[in-house]
Amino acid sequence: MLEEFKYHIDYQLPFLRNGKLLIAISGGVDSVVLAHLCHRLDFDFALAHCNFNLRGEESNADEAFVLELAEHLDVEVFIQNFDTQSYANANKRSIQMAARELRYNWFAELAVQLQFDFVLTAHHADDNLETFLINFTRGTGLNGLTGIPILNDNIARPLLSFSNANIIAYARDNDITWREDSSNASRKYLRNKLRHEVVPILKTINPQLLDSFQNTLENLNDKADIVEESLNAVAKRAIIDIDNTGVSYKVSEFKKVNNAKAYLFGMFSDFGFTQWQDIVDLLDAESGKQVLSHSHRLVKHRETLILTDLPVEAPKTVSILSTDTVVEIPTGFLHLSKVDTITTDTKSVIYLDMTTLRFPLAVRVWQEGDTFQPIGMKGKKKVSKYLKDEKLARPVKEQTLVLTSNNTVVWVLGRRADDRFKVTDQTQQILKIALTS
Repeated sequence: MLEEFKYHIDYQLPFLRNGKLLIAISGGVDSVVLAHLCHRLDFDFALAHCNFNLRGEESNADEAFVLELAEHLDVEVFIQNFDTQSYANANKRSIQMAARELRYNWFAELAVQLQFDFVLTAHHADDNLETFLINFTRGTGLNGLTGIPILNDNIARPLLSFSNANIIAYARDNDITWREDSSNASRKYLRNKLRHEVVPILKTINPQLLDSFQNTLENLNDKADIVEESLNAVAKRAIIDIDNTGVSYKVSEFKKVNNAKAYLFGMFSDFGFTQWQDIVDLLDAESGKQVLSHSHRLVKHRETLILTDLPVEAPKTVSILSTDTVVEIPTGFLHLSKVDTITTDTKSVIYLDMTTLRFPLAVRVWQEGDTFQPIGMKGKKKVSKYLKDEKLARPVKEQTLVLTSNNTVVWVLGRRADDRFKVTDQTQQILKIALTS
């Protein structure tokens, strides 16, 4: 296996030879063999072990074993203890998901702080098959069936082409000891059920299952490349704007393709959406209609779909004192100065009659019921009606701020001032307010 591993590294992951590596090690046979193989090839690496404190003394024994292994290999080792159960409860995660998040977050921190080039995990061919089956049983798109990537950002998986049987055989042939995780025998988790009950039956049906599976993955990845190329072409035509409110897509480009649902799925599945028929229906929906995922939303606005993050809590009201000259607000800064004449005429600058203002002024998100008298008009108008008449997209409207004096709207920031506060021939003190990003 050592020669096969060396060839695999040279062919697939040659950059690991000159990198500073961090090996994620549990004490199990897979990660221990990975550490020994990297040691045999004289790689520059350290070990990182997570003690999730889920198996009492067994977890502590794993930690002790890893410390001994690091001493034996003469490499540096990092140990982190986690209160995994508390994290899972606080963040409403399963134990497995909590452990995964804690593990990878810590690896990322170590990589940044200590300048490791790559983090190596010991995922192997059987793990890949199990992941495929998990995704298959839960329902997934093509991306969920293309397997674990050998390289994902700075996470590398050098054992992905080797089977668990290969790894155990190498350990036994070279008198390598390892720790057995008792939880791996439990049928409590879906992965273990598949590992102990389903995969053995499949291997009985086809003794060359892993080889056949690898061929399937290669075919699926080839198809995925074609799909990705087609999606990129549609995205290039469909995306018309990217700004701080989100990404805007032309509805017409999705209507041109033969299977709009498939393209919408390919474009937006990474953002947590599941209600695909509702998303298809957005193409012909009224402006303002939206579909939500746990983290994002798609909003129909005229002839576009706008992808945004889910709205967060409205920012707190910002107070402005008469002595302030620069005030930070959620969208940038307001610069206040007393001037003698009006010199600038843009939507980002207003001039106000100081005597009409009552300090402190306030900047806040507009609210239902807010009214103002748009400059140049005699009657009042609801801010909501003004924003609608401006044909602003829903995400833009939701983030629109107003400047108020004694809770009366003075300025819809960056858009329209109120006529009642404008400078006139009788004005003696002029306040200039400029909005900058």
